Amino acid sequence: MDKRLLTIQDISCVGQCSLTVALPVISACGIETSVLPSSVLSNHTAFPSWTFNDLTADMNVILEKWLELKIDFDAFYTGYVSKAQIPVILDIMKKTARPGALRIVDPVMADNGKLYAGFDSDFPKEIRKLCNGADVIMPNLTEAGLLLDIPYDPVQTQGKIEKILKGLYKLGAKNVILTGCSFEEDKLGTATYNGTETVYYFAEKQSVSCHGTGDVFASAVAGALLRGKSVTQAAAIGADYVVESIKKTEADKNDHWYGVKFEKAIPYLLSKL
Repeated sequence: MDKRLLTIQDISCVGQCSLTVALPVISACGIETSVLPSSVLSNHTAFPSWTFNDLTADMNVILEKWLELKIDFDAFYTGYVSKAQIPVILDIMKKTARPGALRIVDPVMADNGKLYAGFDSDFPKEIRKLCNGADVIMPNLTEAGLLLDIPYDPVQTQGKIEKILKGLYKLGAKNVILTGCSFEEDKLGTATYNGTETVYYFAEKQSVSCHGTGDVFASAVAGALLRGKSVTQAAAIGADYVVESIKKTEADKNDHWYGVKFEKAIPYLLSKL
């Protein structure tokens, strides 16, 4: 039986992030990709204005139909969700998981030292419930600090990173991928930890910062894991795919400011699988 993944996160009708990245990227990896939008936006929130419609009320109705039809999944990948949706998501994972199903959690809630608008200070405590029991969690440094209730510190050392990794592991995840790690000015990458071993992977830091790269990374990691890659292999593939996506965008970065041209880099991603 082919593997089927369910991704639960918001969808922006315009703008390369969240479900508009996850669906094509994971599908391109050869994985049947089902979706459960947590909310729908006219466009993502880096635009000057947007519409937003929360879909929490639809989730239990959809779950009931899936249970009636005996629909189930080999993996779950969560992104941007609300506090009210977390109990429903945990219920979905419990009731629709095939044996040995993977739980992949990107605890999307913050960046650059700040919690995203719309989340209250209690949100990190709630999203820890998704992290507990997950096979892989993928926070950035800001999200890691919030999950651990420690101050955000942009100055990195190996000692600090490994302390963070151990703290995240204690939340109950089997594997941690910490993104945004850098010990050298021209390098940017990841640190993975499985409870015993820390593995770093660094790629060439690009001169531009682009919207949606976290979603590109997480989607590539999910696809790679479902293709049988190890956590460390998947993290390296995701990091390299982000770099390639940025390179495909650089020549048009002024007009194409709202995301990366990840579509043009899909052949590169597939070559790594």
